[in-house]
Amino acid sequence: MFIYIGNIILSGVQLKDEYLMIQQSAREFARKEIMPVAGKMDRENFFPADLFRKMGKEGYLGVTIPEEYGGSGSDYLSQAIIEEEISYASGSLGLSYGAHSNLCLDNLYRNGSEFLREKYLPALCSGKNIGSLGMTEPSSGSDALSMKTTAMEDSGNFTLNGSKIFITNAPYADVFLVYARTGRDITPFIVESGDNGFSRGQEFDKTGMRGSPTGTIFFNDIKLGHERIVGDLNGGKKVLLSGLNLERAVLSFNSIGIARRALDLAVSYASEREQFGKPISDFELVQEKLAYMYTKFESSRLFALEALNRVQNDRMDSLDAAAAILYASEASEYIAREALQIFGGYGYIKDFEIERVFRDSILLTIGAGTNEIRKKVISEALVKKYRGDGNGR
Repeated sequence: MFIYIGNIILSGVQLKDEYLMIQQSAREFARKEIMPVAGKMDRENFFPADLFRKMGKEGYLGVTIPEEYGGSGSDYLSQAIIEEEISYASGSLGLSYGAHSNLCLDNLYRNGSEFLREKYLPALCSGKNIGSLGMTEPSSGSDALSMKTTAMEDSGNFTLNGSKIFITNAPYADVFLVYARTGRDITPFIVESGDNGFSRGQEFDKTGMRGSPTGTIFFNDIKLGHERIVGDLNGGKKVLLSGLNLERAVLSFNSIGIARRALDLAVSYASEREQFGKPISDFELVQEKLAYMYTKFESSRLFALEALNRVQNDRMDSLDAAAAILYASEASEYIAREALQIFGGYGYIKDFEIERVFRDSILLTIGAGTNEIRKKVISEALVKKYRGDGNGR
């Protein structure tokens, strides 16, 4: 059974007014506040920090966080709806939103102590502080568990040394959830940008997702107390893997928002652009493109919604989360590429939005774990599932 909320299809989800209100609110916010600056973000690699504070005021940043910590007290479906609407207006702002709201803020709430929640969540929910997740390193990207950043314990404190690279929001973030090696195991810590020994590298000049700041952070003998540990000492592997699964499910909607924008632009242009005395939407080859674009878009969103539902029930189940973002990211790149082709020569000119949308669409086939690694995760989880129950799916 399919239930329509505006143009959002929910499979097996009971229609609730709260989701419709969140969608309408986020869509209107994106239209009024984000679309007018989306082009500037791309051209100037401009990060609109003021918009983060406005998003905090609207309750978007802390959407999954209880009200007692300054959040909205909603759920991951609400976060996914907001992610899609922001990404429809600007894929890059959608990426920064996901890194802040899901990777850092929600992760900290789920695993942090009461001390950490009270100290950091309110400012992150309001947008006063910007959050980030530090996992990838120069020598350990896809192989995250081989990280070399260390936190050595001495006299009840830890000394953090190392670096993280390709970190979303790094050039502006105030609060980082950082994974470090503690002996043979991994432990997540909260690091503040004001900590002695913390420094930032130069912001990267990227092909797409410009305006979503990405950079390197360095830790030089940063002193951290036990109160900065997120979760349990040496318990970072579970935090990391469960966080990755939620990240994959939610960030699928970054690709979905980008794909929806590309599809809308393509349909609008094909309906208005005339050749040989009629709209190009009347030509069969263009019709075939639009048909496949729409089918891939709707199927990627349905799959992502189902994966989101499953990962909420079992955060360690990597199968559908990895498959959803694999399919959504590939569908988004396909849809944006076909949309650019429909625009023809105009699509290759920076004055036309589809050129930016196409460049933005590529990132999630690489970021948040490459699609090659996602295929490995899917195949291994699938084989394990078959061997475990002997009855398939």
